[in-house]
Amino acid sequence: MLRLSPLFLALTFCLYPIVCYGNVEVSVLMEIKASLDPENKHLTSWTETGDPCSGSFVGVACNQYLKVANISLQGKGLTGKVPPAISGLKCLSGLYLHYNFLTGEIPREISSLNELSELYLNVNNLTGEIPQEIGNMISLQVIELCCNKLNGTIPSEFGSLNKLNVLALQHNRLTGQIPRTLGDLAMLERLDLSFNRLFGTIPINIARATKLEFFDIQNNTLSGYVPTALKRLNSGFSYNNNNDLCGSTFSSLRPCTDLDATMINPLEPFTPTPNTTIPINIPQSANIMPHCQRTHCSNSPNLRRVGIIAAIVTVIAALTVTAFVAVIIHRRRKQRIWSKSETPDHKFGIQESSGKSSDYSCAWDPTQTSPKKCGFCVESNSLQSFNLEEIESATRYFSDANLLGRSKFSAVYKGVLRDRSAVAVKCVSVTSCKADEAEFTKGLTLLTSLKHENLARLRGFCCSKGRGECFLVYDFASKGNLSEYLDVEDGRNAHTHVLDWSKRVSIINGIAKGVAYLHSDTDKPAMIHRNISMEKILIDQQYNPLITDAGLLKLLADDIVFSALKVSAALGYMAPEYITTGKFTEKSDVYAFGVVVLQILSGKSNLTLLLRAAAIDRRFDDFIDKNLEGKFSESEADKLIRIAVMCVDEVPENRLTMEDVIRELTVSV
Repeated sequence: MLRLSPLFLALTFCLYPIVCYGNVEVSVLMEIKASLDPENKHLTSWTETGDPCSGSFVGVACNQYLKVANISLQGKGLTGKVPPAISGLKCLSGLYLHYNFLTGEIPREISSLNELSELYLNVNNLTGEIPQEIGNMISLQVIELCCNKLNGTIPSEFGSLNKLNVLALQHNRLTGQIPRTLGDLAMLERLDLSFNRLFGTIPINIARATKLEFFDIQNNTLSGYVPTALKRLNSGFSYNNNNDLCGSTFSSLRPCTDLDATMINPLEPFTPTPNTTIPINIPQSANIMPHCQRTHCSNSPNLRRVGIIAAIVTVIAALTVTAFVAVIIHRRRKQRIWSKSETPDHKFGIQESSGKSSDYSCAWDPTQTSPKKCGFCVESNSLQSFNLEEIESATRYFSDANLLGRSKFSAVYKGVLRDRSAVAVKCVSVTSCKADEAEFTKGLTLLTSLKHENLARLRGFCCSKGRGECFLVYDFASKGNLSEYLDVEDGRNAHTHVLDWSKRVSIINGIAKGVAYLHSDTDKPAMIHRNISMEKILIDQQYNPLITDAGLLKLLADDIVFSALKVSAALGYMAPEYITTGKFTEKSDVYAFGVVVLQILSGKSNLTLLLRAAAIDRRFDDFIDKNLEGKFSESEADKLIRIAVMCVDEVPENRLTMEDVIRELTVSV
C-alpha cells in the first residue's frame, strides 16, 4: 500500500486549492484568541463570523489558497498563553508573538507545524523547558526564544534542523552543556546562548560551522579550551564572564593550564603554550619492573621499556580520571552557587553585543538562491544592513502613533534607528509584488540604482516570507509632503505654514531636476515614474523636494499598479492619452509635472477650469496663491506658468521634454 509522508500531506493541504478554505480555520483562530488574549482587549477584530483572509483579522495573513500563513502579533500587549490549538494552522509559515507578556510553557503540539520557518516567542514571560519536539520542525530557519524564563537544557534534537539560520536563546535560565549537535547545522549564521547557566566546554564542531558569523556565550559558567577556529569571527564572538575559559589566541583569556589540557575535546588539536607543561609524575612506590614467572623470561631492555610505557599510561589515565572528577565536582558546585543568584532583568529589549542583534531570515529573497539576512537582499555597498527587529524597534512595532500614511498595498511608518537617524519605512505586502522573480529582481535592481539629490534615498531593503512583507527603508523627510501645503486657507491644512515664493521656486526646480534624472540614461537605464503627484513629493528639513516611489511600480503586480494609477487619475495627474492608449511615456510624467507646478503656484489641490483659464491668461490675482499676499515675482510667475501650461498640453507632442524644462528654468528673467 502506498504511504505518503507527513510533509507531503502537509504541503498538499497547504497548496492544493480545492481543499483550501480560510473559514475552516476560524474556529482554530478563535481558540487561539481565547488563549492569547483572555480579556479580549487586543484581538477584538477576530470574530466567529469574520473572514481571516479578508484582512479584517489583525495580524493574520493568508496564502493564495486562503489558508492562514502568518500570525504577526508582536508588541500587542497579549497576556495569555501560547495555545496547543495553534497546531491546527497547518500552513503557518511565520509565528510572531514576541514583545508581549505571555506566560506558561511552549506547547509541544507546535512541533506539528511542518511549514513553520520563523518562530518568534522572545521577550515574554514563558517558563518551562524547550520542547525537544521542536527539533522535528524541518522548515525552521529562525528560532527566537530569548528574554524569557525558560529552564532545562538546550535540546540536542536542534541539530536536525538543517535549514536553521538563527538560534537565539539568550537571557533565560538554561543549564547543561552546549549540545555538540549544534555544530552540525550547516546553515547556522547566528547562535546566541549568552546570559544563561550553561557549563562544560565549547564543542569544537561549532567553531567549524562555515556560515557562522555571530556566536555569543558570555555570562555563563563555561570552562576549558576555546577553539582557535572561533578567532575568524572577530567581534562576532563574545565570551566574557566565563572565568574558566582559556586559550592562547584570545588576548583576554588566561593561558591554559595542565588541568585544562586534560579537558580538551579529543577532536580538537591542542597546541600547548610555552607556559603549559604536561608532567608525568610516577609514584616512587610503583613497581614498573615486570614480574617474571616464566622459564624463559627475559629481562631485556625492550621488555623493560614496554613495562615502563605501560605503567606511565596507567598512571596518566588514573590522574586524568581523578582530575576530571575533581573538575566536575568544582563545576557543579559553581553551578549550584550561580543558580542561587538573580538573573539579569531582560525587559530592556534585545541584547546588542558586538553591535549586532537578531535577524529575521530572509527566506523569500528573489535575488539570492539561499536564505540571507534581511537587509542583504540587495548586494549593494550603498545600502545599509537592516534586520526586521531593528525595523520593529525603530517603528515601535509599527504602532499607529508612528503611522504616516496607508494605501491599498502599503503602509508607511516613521522610525528612529539606533544611531538616532530618522527613517520612513514603507511596508509592502508580498502578495502585492510581482510573482515572477525575474521581473521583481529587475525592478529591484533599478530601484536600488537610483541616486539623486531630489529623489528620496533608499537606505535598505528586505523581505520576509514568514511575515509576508517587504520593507523599504528611506531617509525621513521632516516637512511632510507637498499636498500638506495646499488649501491652507480652507482650513484643511491649517497646521501647515504657507510656503513663501522663494521656497516654491526652489521646490519646482528641484522636482524638475529629479524627473529629468529619471528620464536620462547617463548612468542608469532611463525610466518613467508614472505616478508623480503632490503626495509623492516630500520636503526635507531644508525644504528640498524629494520624489518618492520612483521605480516602486516596477516591483508591484499589474493589478496593484492599475489600482494606484486609478487614484492618480482621479486626482488629475494622469495624461489624457493614457485613457485611450493605456501606455505611459516620458510625456506622461511631463504632464503630471505640469499639474504639480500649477498646484504649487496656486496653492490649490483642485485645478478648476477657472483656475486654468486664469493661468493661461496670466491673471495673477486670480491664480497665484492669495496666502502669499502679493509677495512674488511676476516675471518668475510668468515663466513658471508658461512652462506648466506647455507641460499640460493635451497633445503629447506639444509638451516640453524635461530637458527642455530644465533649460527654460535656467533662463534668467
